[in-house]
Amino acid sequence: MSAVRPRLVERYREFLPITDATPALTLGEGFTPLVAAPRLGARIGLPNLHLKLEGLNPTGSFKDRGMVVAVSKALEAGATTIICASTGNTSASAAAYGAAAGLEVAVVIPKGAIAVGKLLQALIAGARVVAVDDNFDAALAIVRGMTEEPDSRATLVNSVNPFRIEGQKTAAFEVCDDLGRAPDLLAIPVGNAGNITAYWKGFREYAAAGRVTGAPRMLGFEAEGAAPIVSGAPVERPETVATAIRIGNPASWAGAVAARDESGGRIDAVSDEEILTSYRALAETEGVFCEPSSAASVAGVTKLAAAGSLDREALVVCVLTGSGLKDPHTAEQQVGARIIEATADEAGVRRALEW
Repeated sequence: MSAVRPRLVERYREFLPITDATPALTLGEGFTPLVAAPRLGARIGLPNLHLKLEGLNPTGSFKDRGMVVAVSKALEAGATTIICASTGNTSASAAAYGAAAGLEVAVVIPKGAIAVGKLLQALIAGARVVAVDDNFDAALAIVRGMTEEPDSRATLVNSVNPFRIEGQKTAAFEVCDDLGRAPDLLAIPVGNAGNITAYWKGFREYAAAGRVTGAPRMLGFEAEGAAPIVSGAPVERPETVATAIRIGNPASWAGAVAARDESGGRIDAVSDEEILTSYRALAETEGVFCEPSSAASVAGVTKLAAAGSLDREALVVCVLTGSGLKDPHTAEQQVGARIIEATADEAGVRRALEW
């Protein structure tokens, strides 16, 4: 590996539970771009808006940061099998890293509730996928039960695995390194709540190590139809177009609340309409194609900015957790029939474009 681009776990080794005995697994995760979003920022009234493009990780989502550490540590412990419950992105990541590590991979998903792009990633990588006739929360309860037995054959790699959180916190380090400081506000979608927990852990550790001064206020956004933290109670049947955050009882609920309270931030809910409006706006103004759940972060700051609840001059980072290619069906529904047919000559194309 080039010294110019070390492995993610080597770059932040001093902050991670990595030893000389930990296998050097990598698919090239991390180092994702942090880009300014001036056109979108001007539209919503936040001129210092930036986007963390986590969809540019190897399997198209932020999950790869945590998975590389979790699978490496599973290998170190002698595991031969990993298992997870998933709304999609975890399954894709677990399948890819499991394949690279030579491990058996099992995935339990809620039947009919996974975006096709994510499910195909798990299947093509050879994972054994089991669909259950219930939601993600039930699937997670099943796999937790299967791995809590003393003689369990499998290691659980959902975000309840602490090594997942350890890996995911590296995104906070990268944000600070790219900005040269901590942002004023960090906005992030909230589903199972592991990511907001991980970012806050990362910001606190970087500040404690003297790498930055202070830490951002954390702004987490659930979908209205799947907003247990906002409502204060589990949601038995969560519903939202944002399938990655369609979770009614977050495993890292306590971590999300701690991130909110310790940072002086907030956790709010956004509607599907607000999510899809931001989903389209990201592509139309900045050329960034993210999956719908990712757009919850932008929908949230758009909503708060419109209400006058945010400092216009604040340095804001919105985390976009996954690629738009994860969910082509939603994209197809949003664009409709936009292809214009024409005769195969210059005159025909000019007529079609009304030039």
